[in-house]
Formats: sequence, C-alpha cells, structure tokens
Amino acid sequence: MTELERKALLPAGLRDILPPEASFEADICETLAASFVSHGYDRVKPPLVEFEDGLMSGAGAAVSGDTFRLMDPVSQRMMGVRADMTTQVARIALTRLSDVPRPVRLSYTGEVLRVRGTQLRPERQFAQVGAELIGAAGAEADVEIIAIAVESLRGIGVPGLSVDLTIPPLVSALLGGMELSEDEHAALRDALDRKDVGEVRESGGEHAETLCSLMAGTGPAAAALETLTGLALPAIPANELVRLKTVIDDLGRRIPDLDITVDPVENRGFEYHTGVGFTIFARGERGEVGAGGRYIATLGSGDAGNDNGEPATGFTLYVDTIMRILPDPVAAPRLFVPAGSDPTALETLRRDGWVTIAGLDEVADAQLEARRQGCSHVWVSGRPQPLEQG
Repeated sequence: MTELERKALLPAGLRDILPPEASFEADICETLAASFVSHGYDRVKPPLVEFEDGLMSGAGAAVSGDTFRLMDPVSQRMMGVRADMTTQVARIALTRLSDVPRPVRLSYTGEVLRVRGTQLRPERQFAQVGAELIGAAGAEADVEIIAIAVESLRGIGVPGLSVDLTIPPLVSALLGGMELSEDEHAALRDALDRKDVGEVRESGGEHAETLCSLMAGTGPAAAALETLTGLALPAIPANELVRLKTVIDDLGRRIPDLDITVDPVENRGFEYHTGVGFTIFARGERGEVGAGGRYIATLGSGDAGNDNGEPATGFTLYVDTIMRILPDPVAAPRLFVPAGSDPTALETLRRDGWVTIAGLDEVADAQLEARRQGCSHVWVSGRPQPLEQG
C-alpha cells in the first residue's frame, strides 16, 4: 500500500460519498423534509454529540450498544455520538419546547454513527430523515404518522410500498403474566421471533395456544384480523388488538391501495415501543425503507409510567435504502462559460436548471475545454451551444 492509499483508507463501514451520489442524497433528504414541514412538522437540528446520560435515556437505551462514547475534555463528562435521532427530538420536545401546545410535530434530517453495521446495512454512518408526533395518545396519531411516511415516499417516486404492523406490548403482556425465569423468557421470546411453533407449544404454558394463534395471525391485514379477532385475551392485549384494528381501518381509508400486513409477535427492532409499530418495505428491496411506532417520550428510564413521559409516535426513513430503489437522477446540462463572459446573462440559465462552469483562464479551444470539464454545452455569442460531435 502506498502512502497515498494509506491516507485515503477509511475505517470499516465508513466511506466518502462522491458526486453525483452526494447531491442525490441531499436532494432526497431535503425533498422529504419539505414534505414533512408541509404537514406541520417543524424542523429541528439536534447536535451530533450529547452527554451520555441524556442521549441514552428513554428510547435511546435501545441503541446504547451501538453508541460511540468519548470523554468531553471541557466538562470531563462522558458523551455519546448519536446512533439515532429519536431520543434527541424527544429531549427537545420535553425541554426546549415544553411550553408549546400539544401535540407538537417535529421533523429532522441528519447523520448518525453506529459502533457496528448489520448484514443488511453494513454502513456505520448514514443519513436519517424522520418525524415525531409528541403528546398525542390516540390511534389517529398512529395513522397520521404512518400515512405521512408513505405519502412522502410515494411523492419522491418510491414504488411498491407496503407497511407491516406489529404490536410489541401484546406478547409482552402475555409473557408478563407467566412465571418464567429470565432465561426462559428470553428463550420463548426468541422462539416467537423465529416463528418456531413447536418450541412455543412446548414452552408457552397456559398461553401456548394463544401465542401460536398470534403467530398464525401473521400476514395480510384482513386475514390476520379475522384470525386475531376470535382470540380470548386479557384486557391489556385485547385493547392493543382493538387499537390495531382501528389503525388498519383508518389507514386503509386514507390510502386505499396500500398493502398492509400484520405480524403480531414481531419484537426485534421494536424493544422500546409501547404500542403499534411499523416497518415500511418496497417491493424487490432487501431492506426496510423506514420504521417507526409508538413510544413514551421521556427524559428518564423510558418506563411507560415515568412521570416525565409523554405519549409519542414517529418514524425514521433510511436514505441509503431509498437511493438504491430510485433511478439515478438525470444530470443537469453543464455549460462551459469561457473566461471574460458577462456573468449576468447566465443567471436565468441557472434558475432554469443549468449548471455553469466558469473558465478561469483564457483557452485556445473552448470546445475542447468544455469537453474536458464534462460539459455538454459551451457559451457562444450569448447563447448555449451544444458541443460539436467528434
């Protein structure tokens, strides 16, 4: 490895984003952010680094294992580099915007950094864009947040979208009533995640049949609800099913052609959620386009009973996945402008979408220089002229 190659080497999971990909990413972020703002979700910009105890409280505990930590040389306190922005937005709502009438609608875009990547997303640094609805407890808020995510993605051309709904508190409520050791609870939870009917029947105790019926209720929303409606459940899980049905019905009326599926036992990735959660997929794409759900916005432990908490729901969209789905953007025409040209005449062209490349020195052959600069046109006698063939 040469010295130049050594200096260009980056840590695993990190990369330079080059033209035109960097502009494509920025355009997606800004277009989505503008869509959220148009629905009343005011934009906030939290810092990249915060004190550790604040960054990893509440919902942030779910990503504490993915958070880079460092010592602040000024305060001598431990800090964390954000691995997710949901906690930061909740903190802003509960502190800086505590006097704003509820519900408060906030949106954001920014980079996050994680200790490790995953099989589907090996990148450790990537862009997030999302929105949070804080201070609203009703199913109408769940519907609004899911619908805005889907409609915004459709607005930038993401095709074949579907939403998979889950209700993490349902299984938690059932398992919470069983006398299980910590290891037994983890093993049963893992069996449910793997949809292992045999192991669930063996380890599920008095709720074995109910848990197996919940797994059978996985699939398209209409069929899933038919299966789930007949279950005899304790009050809390039963209420969660009622809420799920309301969300499905109302979301179906708002976006009639949306494919909605249900997975009542899915929990992975929804550990801190306290109600309806969801994952957004695009047909043919291996990873999720976005995810979100209901949680308690809190400055404390994240316990649903925390006095500092407020009901909230929100979503995050993954820009790297979106970029894989969308076709490459059409490049704007590039115009080479020889040195000494009147710049005022070019302002209208730039407003119309042209990219102007100004010559810094006199050149003998403007056509040749335009081609070298990657331009498709050259400025001649006050007009853009396409480059000559050859």
